[in-house]
Amino acid sequence: MNILEKITRQHAEFSKSEKKVAEVILANPQVAIHSSIATLAKMSNVSEPTVNRFCRRLDTKGYPDFKLHLAQSLANGTPYVNRHVDEFDGPGEYTNKIFESTMASLEVARQSVDVAVVNRVVDLLTQANNISFFGLGASASVAHDARNKFFRFNVPVSFFEDILMQRMSCMNSTEGDVVILISHTGRTKSMVEVAQIARANDAIVVGITSAGSPLSKECNYVLSLAVPEDTDLYMPMASRIAQLTLIDVLATGFTLRRGTKFRENLKRVKDTLRGSRYTKQDN
Repeated sequence: MNILEKITRQHAEFSKSEKKVAEVILANPQVAIHSSIATLAKMSNVSEPTVNRFCRRLDTKGYPDFKLHLAQSLANGTPYVNRHVDEFDGPGEYTNKIFESTMASLEVARQSVDVAVVNRVVDLLTQANNISFFGLGASASVAHDARNKFFRFNVPVSFFEDILMQRMSCMNSTEGDVVILISHTGRTKSMVEVAQIARANDAIVVGITSAGSPLSKECNYVLSLAVPEDTDLYMPMASRIAQLTLIDVLATGFTLRRGTKFRENLKRVKDTLRGSRYTKQDN
């Protein structure tokens, strides 16, 4: 049952204020998708807490999660392209849909991140003898981006998207090494095996993956992102952006934990790179 069907079926159970919200959404769900919580509250002539309460009555985590479910209700999607995009959407429609669904997905992902685990992983990264980032397919580009970010920090860091190189690297890992495995589904068998090899060699294994997945069960720590994207059917989009954002979170935490002197070193790295670019005055 999609979210619009739920609203219709549960309409009689809503309070008077909640019914006002339901009627505005049912009258024009597309407007609701593109509205902030403040705007929807004003349109319904209710308070923002009432809108949040209405969303939770429908078993969603809050307004951003509700908007994500609403978007899913309105679009069956085009298989192997994007679940929010219809086959005959024009450029304006599919551009708006992709941006809106991605922003909603990022908000849901933000709410799902366990900050305590983020803090612990940052601790491990700042103390690591060697850091490795591994991913396959779409997640390989995220692992590559992570290597590029952490390479500036003057710590031994590696990235491999070849599964044989990943396995050999993990065979050589030792206590004090941190291996970060990136997989949206957490169901790729070879990645699960890599996690097992790393742990058998006393490395700390961190998974950026789905909670409860086979990969998550082989990790010491799991940073899960609740992005409901079926990458078996659609091209990875929102999940990859959420992963990239989480890498930024870890890199930022690493930088702040190292202190002012460390940030001065980063400035020197940036200054060195300036000579490779044209200045605005050269244009």
